[in-house]
Amino acid sequence: MDELQAKHRKEQKDLQGRITQKKKSATKKTRKGVNDDCERMQRELTEKQQAEVSQLNGTSSEPVEGLEDLSLEDETPANPESNEDQTPNNAEPESESAPTPESTTQTKKPNRQKARLARRAAEQAAAAEAAAEEAANQTDYRGNEKEVMDAVFKKLGLKEIEVNPDGHCLYSSVAKQLDDSGLGLRPDPSRIVLEPTTQSRIDTVASPQHDGYRAVRAVTADFITQNKDDFEAFMEEPLDVYTRKIKLTAEWGGQLELQAIARAYGLEINIVQSDGRMEKIESGDMDSFDEEEKLKRVIWLAYYRHSYGLGEHYNALTKKQS
Repeated sequence: MDELQAKHRKEQKDLQGRITQKKKSATKKTRKGVNDDCERMQRELTEKQQAEVSQLNGTSSEPVEGLEDLSLEDETPANPESNEDQTPNNAEPESESAPTPESTTQTKKPNRQKARLARRAAEQAAAAEAAAEEAANQTDYRGNEKEVMDAVFKKLGLKEIEVNPDGHCLYSSVAKQLDDSGLGLRPDPSRIVLEPTTQSRIDTVASPQHDGYRAVRAVTADFITQNKDDFEAFMEEPLDVYTRKIKLTAEWGGQLELQAIARAYGLEINIVQSDGRMEKIESGDMDSFDEEEKLKRVIWLAYYRHSYGLGEHYNALTKKQS
């Protein structure tokens, strides 16, 4: 009896653990069903344990109704050396090689595999429902970002120009605005001495909006090389490797490249951030231009963090015509 009571206490403890876990994972929609299921599990375990006590005391030799489906609650394999819960007191222990006639009176053994599959299916369904609810409650970063940006564009009278999200977006956005403003892709010779390959890239641009990035990339790389003391300390790789990536790959541009572009072309670059903040990058010599020239040298960019599949992205912005 002591051994059976210890077994029953363990079963009750295990059941309480499962009930607690099921209730924790329940949602408002599933809470009633989970509570009913937990009550059923508790009731079935109690009936099972009462039946086992009766069998041990010799007060009943018939199976107790409802025990056949208790495999969800009894996952511990039966001890092959003890069949107290399967045979009445006057029956001999079941032999693996030659079952005795008396064993026909034992309780039907639960189908453990079906029970495991049923439990796993229920757990998967609960997990899927919880994941769907969590997804529904997640912050809509893309929608929020777009809403904030559109509000800033409206306030400042800006019109957005979509640029391909291909790694060249920063340079393409700058090239489009350089062309629209009449400044062109070739910078003032007093600001930078262009390499022959850069001259060639500028001369072979077919459309500033579509392949103008090639020219702006080359100018940016030349300017950083010629002013390496201003940039090299912020690089995590050798200067020649860094500038080669700018010229010949689709490596994304960032703060260093924006600084180089502003200084090489004599620009004021205003960037609308994804949270609505404004960032301004200046060439450092805007005071040398008259007011009309200053206006021509102001360009606008929109910087996104969540709205595009590849990640960070720049679009061009232009002032709406009044």
